[in-house]
Amino acid sequence: MKVMAQMAMVMNLDKCIGCHTCSVTCKQAWTNRAGTEYVWFNNVETRPGLGYPRRYEDQEEWQGGWRLNRRGRLALRSGGRLRKLATIFSNPKMPSIQDYYEPWTYDYETLTSSPATDTFPVARPKSLLSGKTMSIRWSANWDDNLGGSREHASRDLMLKGIEDKVRLEFEETFMFYLPRICEHCLNPSCAASCPSGAIYKRSEDGIVLVDQDRCRGWRMCVSGCPYKKVYFNHRTGKAEKCTFCYPRVEVGLPTVCSETCVGRLRYLGLVLYDADKVLEAASVTDDQDLYAAQRGCFLDPDDPQVRQAAEEAGIPADWVDAARRSPVWALINRYQVALPLHPEYRTMPMVWYIPPLSPVVDVVKDTGFDAEDRGNLFAAIEALRIPVEYLANLFTAGDVGSVEAVLRKLAAMRSYMRDINLGRDPDESIPAAVGMDGETMYEMFRLLAIAKYEERYVIPTAHVEQAHALEELATECSLDYEGGPGMHESGPFGEGSGRPVPVAVENFQMLRDRQSSDTVASPDDKGQRVNLLNWDGKGTPSGLFPPKPDASPDRPDAGLTGGTGGQGSHPPGDRPGEDSGRGRGA
Repeated sequence: MKVMAQMAMVMNLDKCIGCHTCSVTCKQAWTNRAGTEYVWFNNVETRPGLGYPRRYEDQEEWQGGWRLNRRGRLALRSGGRLRKLATIFSNPKMPSIQDYYEPWTYDYETLTSSPATDTFPVARPKSLLSGKTMSIRWSANWDDNLGGSREHASRDLMLKGIEDKVRLEFEETFMFYLPRICEHCLNPSCAASCPSGAIYKRSEDGIVLVDQDRCRGWRMCVSGCPYKKVYFNHRTGKAEKCTFCYPRVEVGLPTVCSETCVGRLRYLGLVLYDADKVLEAASVTDDQDLYAAQRGCFLDPDDPQVRQAAEEAGIPADWVDAARRSPVWALINRYQVALPLHPEYRTMPMVWYIPPLSPVVDVVKDTGFDAEDRGNLFAAIEALRIPVEYLANLFTAGDVGSVEAVLRKLAAMRSYMRDINLGRDPDESIPAAVGMDGETMYEMFRLLAIAKYEERYVIPTAHVEQAHALEELATECSLDYEGGPGMHESGPFGEGSGRPVPVAVENFQMLRDRQSSDTVASPDDKGQRVNLLNWDGKGTPSGLFPPKPDASPDRPDAGLTGGTGGQGSHPPGDRPGEDSGRGRGA
């Protein structure tokens, strides 16, 4: 047994409202630069739909992920070394910009500088790649505006084989949101596809990163990733991908997409797994057995043997404790309500999803029956507006039974909690019907519905003894060229010159106060701060300006700065004719 730690994420799709806040904040943090205009490390897809890039799930076309060869061994769909060598200068299995979308902006100058006319000026869309006027036909979330339409939804690959169960008429269509980031797989095919060895999986936390120094821009990783979450920067000639916000994770903060999620649907935590079982689990013959096989790789952190093996493997004790408190471990293995995205790709993804149940409540409510009654909910699962077969194609390689088991647990939780919320005695037969007890079901409810910040994000910080190694890794794989997110400017001789500042140092400067405070929302000096929203502009509230070095709290001028001519040494209004706003040093 080889114990390793992996940072993982679970998303509760019942809570996603499709606001795209996660996508926008990720864009601002990581890909708001030249060369990454079309890149979204985090995107939110509308299902049914074609996704981003279009039809990325069609592995017969894109040849991503793994497959079993004739001898029953794992092999890359895109081929081995000889095939890669033959196509290294011309990779035919890579999406074009049309499959993603051509990014654009608008000619706002026309609006701001237009003279007075009888008609309103129009800001025409301009391509961010060519600068020319363009006609917008597709984007990263185009399905959001066309959800359920025959033109696009009917081409969703996940509808194959269940066309007779899905009706795309307006009154009977369905849609839900699917946020996606890099899966940070246990068996990443992108890393195996890279001829340069630039993509690697960090041994301490399992995050998959790209070493920008070693990347040669072959783009085999783009083809090898079945989720198409590796992108090519056409300005630098390097591959880029979601970093799981490793600078934040190292200091105990959640990813940007998790921190800013409006629906609070994301959970972050540590999972312990047996690295010796990964290959065996990824090589099972039946695709529908992959979900259970991957769950079998995860180790119970409460098991004394696992804790001892983790200690022998060099995993710190506080990391093991974090794994015991991990919401990801609880949702995947304890409650068994989280499912992997496309396990049939055999990459062992580590971003899991709780399938949506909300439409089943609407279905029952429309019939006039009690939408929270257990009997009605269980019966309606088979008649979901979102077909269970569609969810199974997404999360369990077509295994309908596993999806139904999850939906029944979620439905039972609603019925069980309804009795408690209405002051009635809880019906213990409800959790028993899905193989749970009342206490466990209540704990699951708390985690899914009302969990606090520290319960949703259980992230152990990096250790001091690892700091130097982590700092070097961060420098290697960070986007440390001109325009990189949060990086310093390049040297006087172009992008390759200059000394990059290690990311860990920037983290310390930016996050020190937040980490040292009692809570994120209540820093130590909160009581000494000035709320400018409540200030009427008159006088000088205490704490508005830092005190002078020689100022004493007993003196009337303490807390004021020395303005020009020493006017700041007198309280406003102390001189005849002086208004309250003059003489304050700003």
